[in-house]
Amino acid sequence: MLSFQQDKKSLDELINLSIQNRLVDSYKSDLESLKKEYSSVKSSYLPSININANYSKANKEIASTPDNSTSVNASVDYTLYDGGKKYDRYASYEMNIKGKKEDLVSIKNQLALDVTKYYYDYLSLLAKKDAKKKEIEQLKAQYERLSRFLEAGTTTEDEIQKIISRGQSANVNLHEIELQLQTIIHNLEYITGQSVTISDGSFVEPLKEQIEQSNRADIESLKYQVKALFEDTSAQKSDYLPTISLNNTYTHTDMNYDNNSFKAPYDEQNIFSVNLKWNIFSFGETKNRYESRYKKYISAKSKYEYERNRANTDLKLAKKAYEIAKLKIKSAQAGLKAANSAYEVIKSKYQSGLIDNVAFLESLSEKYDAISVLKSALYDIEVKKANIIYHSGKNIKEYIR
Repeated sequence: MLSFQQDKKSLDELINLSIQNRLVDSYKSDLESLKKEYSSVKSSYLPSININANYSKANKEIASTPDNSTSVNASVDYTLYDGGKKYDRYASYEMNIKGKKEDLVSIKNQLALDVTKYYYDYLSLLAKKDAKKKEIEQLKAQYERLSRFLEAGTTTEDEIQKIISRGQSANVNLHEIELQLQTIIHNLEYITGQSVTISDGSFVEPLKEQIEQSNRADIESLKYQVKALFEDTSAQKSDYLPTISLNNTYTHTDMNYDNNSFKAPYDEQNIFSVNLKWNIFSFGETKNRYESRYKKYISAKSKYEYERNRANTDLKLAKKAYEIAKLKIKSAQAGLKAANSAYEVIKSKYQSGLIDNVAFLESLSEKYDAISVLKSALYDIEVKKANIIYHSGKNIKEYIR
């Protein structure tokens, strides 16, 4: 009978899956849509050629109106000058496209950070689960010991109930840990779009101090949004200036007269024109539209500066949290060393028959608790390293090993 076991995923593999999900696809589509729109706008400023055809039938023929006629005309139109709006619109689209590219980078890096947190939270919970199982094992041993003492009349019922209560509480905690583990798996499956199991062993390479800090991608996106709004504001100024356009129209008309004395077989005409349009007064429409755009630009600029300053603060806090995480590791290592030392002494006494198995199991439980605390601290510092990389504007995926 063949059995199939799902391949366990490393952190790097999980991140690769996450940055290929439907959410990332939607950001890519937004970017491609904007590029197409920009191409359309550029095409609209090129000369346009239009052809029109017309057939008409008169109810009364006169010298100027034939019984029926057919006309065809072709025209070429081109805007020679629009006050500079064209180039402002181009610049606005280019800034928006750059912003969309940064949005795409940002969502990928945010997903990488989320997956990294889930990954190490999962491993930390596994260590807690193992320690909790050892605690439950130790409580069961204590319960069996006290039950024997109760039968012998050397202990009381309330002592038994205390152990039962602690055991039930530990069992509830174990189920909560299992629920948290399952929740993380579900979240990862939601992000990656497929079923996953996790393998340990991945780590985050720390960011080198000499590497120059850059803005996060989401902050860069805000910067380009501000620039795009500035160009939009400039484009509104062009409405104060004239628009000059060129037009050339060729017309050919076939006229069919019933009265031969009116007969003119056709008419042919070519007209070239230079047109100027200048809105010199609009009851404040242009002024108000410009001021509206300018307010939006100022608002976006203020938001960008606020978010940039907050991002700098987030980076400082991330570095501080990393330093604290290193202290936690030292503390956990000291705690494990003490737990190991106590365990070895109790183990020796247990093997010599000087103490019972309850004391031995309690010491073993404390040792596993200390191991769990140390593992959690080690996993936590990996998340802290990823946080620094993220807030430094670097690509987390490039630092996963």
